[in-house]
Amino acid sequence: MKNLKTNAFLPLFYLVWSDDLLTQKELLTLQEFIRSQVWLSEEEKQSLVSGIEIATPPSRKQIADWKKEIEEVVSGADSLFDISLALSKNDETVKEHKTAFEQLENDLGILGEEAIGVFKSKADTFTSKHKTSSGFDVSKLTAILDGEQAPIINRVKSILIRPEFAYENSTDIGVYRSKVYEWCKILASENLGNMAYPKAYGGGENMADYFAIMETLSYHDLSLVIKFGVQFGLWGMSVQSLGTEKHHKKYLEDIGSLKLPGCFAMTETHHGSNVKGLETTATYNYQDQTFVIHTPHENAQKEYIGNAALHGQMATVFARLIIDEKDYGINAFVVPLRDAKGKALKGVTIGDCGQKMGLNGVDNGTIRFDQVIIPKENMLDRFASVSNEGAFESPIPSDNRRFFTMLGTLVGGRIGIPRSALAAARSGLSIAIIYGDQRRQFGPEGGSEVPVLNYRIHQRRLMPLLAKTYAFHFALQYLTGRFIARNEDEMQEIEALAAGLKSSATWHTRDTLQECREACGGKGYLSENRIDALKNDTEIYTTFEGDNTVLMQLVAKNRLAEFRKSFGHMDAMGLISYVYENARTVVSEKNPIVTRKTDDAHLLDDQFLLQSFQYREKTTLASAAKRLKKLIDSGLDAYDAFNVAQHQMIDVAQAYIDRVVLEQFQLAIRSVGDQKCRSTLSKLSHLYALSQIEKNKGWYLEDGYMEAVKTKAIRKMVNQLCWEIREDAVPLVEAFAIPESCLGAEILT
Repeated sequence: MKNLKTNAFLPLFYLVWSDDLLTQKELLTLQEFIRSQVWLSEEEKQSLVSGIEIATPPSRKQIADWKKEIEEVVSGADSLFDISLALSKNDETVKEHKTAFEQLENDLGILGEEAIGVFKSKADTFTSKHKTSSGFDVSKLTAILDGEQAPIINRVKSILIRPEFAYENSTDIGVYRSKVYEWCKILASENLGNMAYPKAYGGGENMADYFAIMETLSYHDLSLVIKFGVQFGLWGMSVQSLGTEKHHKKYLEDIGSLKLPGCFAMTETHHGSNVKGLETTATYNYQDQTFVIHTPHENAQKEYIGNAALHGQMATVFARLIIDEKDYGINAFVVPLRDAKGKALKGVTIGDCGQKMGLNGVDNGTIRFDQVIIPKENMLDRFASVSNEGAFESPIPSDNRRFFTMLGTLVGGRIGIPRSALAAARSGLSIAIIYGDQRRQFGPEGGSEVPVLNYRIHQRRLMPLLAKTYAFHFALQYLTGRFIARNEDEMQEIEALAAGLKSSATWHTRDTLQECREACGGKGYLSENRIDALKNDTEIYTTFEGDNTVLMQLVAKNRLAEFRKSFGHMDAMGLISYVYENARTVVSEKNPIVTRKTDDAHLLDDQFLLQSFQYREKTTLASAAKRLKKLIDSGLDAYDAFNVAQHQMIDVAQAYIDRVVLEQFQLAIRSVGDQKCRSTLSKLSHLYALSQIEKNKGWYLEDGYMEAVKTKAIRKMVNQLCWEIREDAVPLVEAFAIPESCLGAEILT
């Protein structure tokens, strides 16, 4: 275009023909605009309109020449019209029609900054330049994560990379189950299965190492983890925790070596989470000092029992103790299932649960008992026993307390499962983040394609999940430490904490793996890239060892009990308006300045973040307490009142767990000596905290704790932290030190 006036249309022409940026309707709008401009001659109009006819497109050389002309003037332009004016050499007529050109841009839906970006050189855009650049020593962060368990973790990893641990890809569940069983035998021969048992019975007497073994195995195959956990954890630990010395001597060494494979038979078809409702019976016969184990009807059969379908020879069976027709509640008994050749014993009927959504290397089965007789010494009698004459005896007089004490000894499962789940989340994030750093898609006009991890929305999908995964790591380390060092006075709180972290961590894993799968596109859908197995195998984690929603109600009830204790003796429910109102006054003081404060130093202040979590925790608890009190005062039974307020119970539990996780993350960071690692972990803790506040911003706004200006600032800060953490994202997943053989090798190349 030699005419200076018509040169003003050159940017629009380029937008028309470069990748069809304008639609047919917008093209017609541009043609009509040209025809309507009285300052253009008929010849100029005809020339311009002919230049945007679909039937006669310009050559590639012509388009390239246009772009070259535009690039010569674009550097000083702030709008599309600035480019048009510069190309017309500041023609006065063009200048007079600035408003018309700007209206045209609006009608065409062209954003000034976006349009200018099309013309500028793209080699050095800040998006395309963003890349991995570790700000810390990866090995030092790995050492921080592994802590004192580093030797056992490294030992397990060295076993997992052996050729015999190559993945089994057969779709035949019989082949898969056999492979998993062989893996368990190898681990038993390495003295890993008996790690938590007393040294007197061949064990390592190291519970911390046992949990670390379970977590590290979770990088490999989750069927192996569950088979391992059923044999050495549930079966072995139930004998150790619920039995006495005679049981330990008789069984533990053989359990630890896998000479005696067994089961943990608690769940029934009609009773899963409600252990008190189990219907299998153990009737005492004092004449020959035996128990008769019996399944009264089909729906009282033991179901989903790991190790049952193929390999289990014995089981810890939870059953109702009946003496002289009196029910003494749930107790535990060792019951033989098969002989050494694998044949089911008389009165024992075993079924196979068959193909499942995941964990198909585990032989889950059903068990029914038809008047199966076992000797008296097979009752696991640490907390309750029966005399030869048939008298029930227990060092714990309260039936309720005895029941919960018995179950409390098994809380280790609710620590092992979330730690295993978190390892699966780490695996998924490692695959998705490394892939996102390598996978290139789209990019600026004229520039190279850009790693998808550079895109803000991709960072938004993965960086908060990475931060939360790190946060849960330290919270679960804290829980593990408390469980190992526990005393009886702390057990109720530890049980509640374990229930809450199990629920939150497994929900987090479920959500993380789904996001990782989507973030890898079609590659994430391929079985060879591992995410499908991780997703399917961890799906059950949200419901076994306790259904998450049920467990969170247990957590809430514990918090309500603690609320009552804090203020002394009260009425039956431990709730009175006076206490509520006073507690409310303490936690609800809000400074009008703080509710609107948005500077970076404030938003990234650890004290502000923790106080925000504490405030939500205390307020939701007090609110739930008040509602329950009101419902009960209105005449509702306590059971009905809890049912009406169940959704609030979940809020109470979640707020408590969120606070514990953040608090433990902050405390762990303070103990980190390496400054660069500490700085990186601090960013992660800030992202975790702010993304949780953002998730719950509706609550904070409703309560008046924050105003909209503050929640908007928090959203911006979350975006910024995601952008900054992206540079360290690959090193952060490399710090997990997951063996390469355990990840999707194809997706990482």
